[in-house]
Amino acid sequence: MGRTVVVLGGGISGLAACYHLSRAPRPPKVVLVEGSPRLGGWIRSVQGPDGAIFELGPRGIRPAGALGARTLLMVSELGLDSEVLPVRGNHPAALNRFLYVGGALHALPTGLRGLLRPSPPFSKPLFWAGLRELTQPRGKEPDETVHSFAERRLGPEVASLAMDSLCRGVFAGNSRELSIRSCFPSLFQAEQTHRSILLGLLLGAGQSPQPDSALIRQARAERWSQWSLRGGLEMLPQALDTHLTNRGVNILRGQPVCRLSLQAEGRWKVSLGDSSLEADHIISAIPASALSELLPAEAAPLAGVLRTISAVSVAVVNLQYRGARLPVQGFGHLVPSAEDPGVLGIVYDSVAFPEQDGSPPGLRVTVMLGGSWLQTLAAGGALSQELFQQQAQEAAATQLGLKEPPSHCLVHLHKNCIPQYTVGHWQKLEAAKQFLAAQRLPLTLAGASYEGVAVNDCIESGRQAAFSVLGTEPHPDPHTLQP
Repeated sequence: MGRTVVVLGGGISGLAACYHLSRAPRPPKVVLVEGSPRLGGWIRSVQGPDGAIFELGPRGIRPAGALGARTLLMVSELGLDSEVLPVRGNHPAALNRFLYVGGALHALPTGLRGLLRPSPPFSKPLFWAGLRELTQPRGKEPDETVHSFAERRLGPEVASLAMDSLCRGVFAGNSRELSIRSCFPSLFQAEQTHRSILLGLLLGAGQSPQPDSALIRQARAERWSQWSLRGGLEMLPQALDTHLTNRGVNILRGQPVCRLSLQAEGRWKVSLGDSSLEADHIISAIPASALSELLPAEAAPLAGVLRTISAVSVAVVNLQYRGARLPVQGFGHLVPSAEDPGVLGIVYDSVAFPEQDGSPPGLRVTVMLGGSWLQTLAAGGALSQELFQQQAQEAAATQLGLKEPPSHCLVHLHKNCIPQYTVGHWQKLEAAKQFLAAQRLPLTLAGASYEGVAVNDCIESGRQAAFSVLGTEPHPDPHTLQP
């Protein structure tokens, strides 16, 4: 009898874990348990009546770095190369990003010229913030908020406009609560290692070996900023589903786990609604708080830590307009919290991926709603589709001049979809690791709750979990090129 590994959660992290387990030279028996009827988690693409593609979750994946390359390698191994839609480095969606401040759109400065001249909404050229940064001493604390880090190193304007917006765009969170160490580890490490984030980013963290494939080489040569798939990003979990089924992975959908218990011989019993499974090892790719509810009494200290990793909700409103034009061309714009407590930003989907506009093509934008406004609403129980639609249409009208009513609108509230790495998050991860090691629990944690919320981070967390269960180090892929 071989070992049985049960993977909890059929989002992209759980799928990636199953993928790497199933491709081992001597794969264990793998069972994937997903509570909902569909796989893919927050990655979900919907086709409109005219063939347009609307992303309800993530809408583009970055190819940069070793993690970006590994995701592209998986795309190739799944036979999806011909479906990839790239945004090349010279494209407006790669070059232009905007901030909406003081009732107007401002292009974020790019290149040397952009840094040397004053560019609103910043009152001084950003060159001065950079100069200040090079002379600042290293921080003394093991962690701090993103806001205090940015204010200390780059000044109050960059902190309250740029970093505040960035935290809203990436984490739908508050820069005065989020941790610099866990949310932006490369900035934190740059300061620790080089005393300066600019020096750190210039000198680099040393290239790790990167996987190599025709698709990865193309992405590098054309300097892709992001990519999607022709039928939407959900093609990725769908291809993984097919691949895993062909490799004999047992996929159970619509089967929520109700509890986990430890048997006498150190195996797990996974209790589902009306049946149960036995497992030698569990990879949990469900949210930390969900796992905390399932753990047995023996793991109470771990459950206590996991319970403190919270998440925020985001309302995603996809809008399509007939015969409309955007005032600017770019990836989209972010909105600082001081400007609007509810609108996080607007993505200009049609600029990056016109291939998904449908026929006849309509202009697609996505308004992201969240932040303190949404938390207050949720606390009062006043959440309604109509309210979100109204807010989104007003934002599109005010911020982009899209005054006509949209021809198509989709509203989705994603409850607790983005984990929040607040200050001290790293200590929670340490405590969890130490408990698992000390108790020798056959449990491995994966997913967005721990070390990164982007799609690439989630896929990597699944890969790392699989390799730790297989007892092999994540090997550099056989076709790895040293940079």
